[in-house]
Amino acid sequence: MPSLSAADARPDPKPELTIGFLLMRQFTLASVAGLVESLRFAADESFSSRQIFCRWEWMTCDDQPVTASCGLPVSPTAPLDFTREWDYFVVAGGLLEETRQPPAWLLQALRDLHARNIPIITLCSGAFVAGNAGLLDNRHCAIHFTTREEFSARFPKAIPVIDKTYIKDGGIISCPGGTAIDLAADLIRHHCGVVRSQKVLKYLLVDEPAASKKAVPKTAVAEGNVYENALVNRVIEYMRHHLDTPVPLSDVAEFAGLTFRQLNLTFTKCTGCSAAVYWRRMRLEQARKLMADSSRSINEIAAATGFADASHLIAWFRKQYGETPSSFRKRRRKVEKLLND
Repeated sequence: MPSLSAADARPDPKPELTIGFLLMRQFTLASVAGLVESLRFAADESFSSRQIFCRWEWMTCDDQPVTASCGLPVSPTAPLDFTREWDYFVVAGGLLEETRQPPAWLLQALRDLHARNIPIITLCSGAFVAGNAGLLDNRHCAIHFTTREEFSARFPKAIPVIDKTYIKDGGIISCPGGTAIDLAADLIRHHCGVVRSQKVLKYLLVDEPAASKKAVPKTAVAEGNVYENALVNRVIEYMRHHLDTPVPLSDVAEFAGLTFRQLNLTFTKCTGCSAAVYWRRMRLEQARKLMADSSRSINEIAAATGFADASHLIAWFRKQYGETPSSFRKRRRKVEKLLND
């Protein structure tokens, strides 16, 4: 039996983006297709539609095929699973008859997802499902202009907006419909880098969207999560402004007016991880963006993101993403070459 080479034996790198799609009956096809087609181009080194760097699953409420509002039947690719560590969970709505009165178990499942700090994306009338779950109370949400009157009547605590392509507020990303291209572009930009986002749009024959100019303050994907705890948000902003400085966490605790233990307890309760882990993930995310969008050396990137040296960055990068910075950049060069050919 032939032995495996080191490359063959090496496990696949961790996907940069994983999304679970819950397709409601009579969902709107356009927004779902715009989002997933963008992911498809970002998911593979070539254009073979392999789910390597981005992965997604189609799911339904009863694990049975559903029919889109245009009449297209779609079969699920996986059983409905709320327990996975999705990067995003999409509720794809469409005709209001299917989203006005969602089942109680679904509403509780979405509340549990939200409590685990997994961002929930609502497409089209999926906002009605999130509204029924109480997840849009006192939050801005982007809805279709034709549903504004009913939405406001049903969810008086929500703040509906009808002139945005998407809004992120409090861990809920609402998209009123259309092709969802602005949202898809920013998700790819945030997780996969600016170059891939721009090249994907080029192949989709779409002009670079100006979502960052259209979104209301603190709602763009790239700005990260906004939590309900004002102190945590203030500390995260402090961390963001000190990404290039190896500030000890004790200084962060002092800035927050808390002890080291109190800071970690507060972060764990609000974000699901300690302040130290959260800050390291911010640094690693920034490092990955610099690797994707610049030619700076690993030493320079380590210095720019607060790591002690290149070895320190490489070790944590491999642990977080399942590959080294050099292999990450190698894949980027392959993708860019294919897209530029």
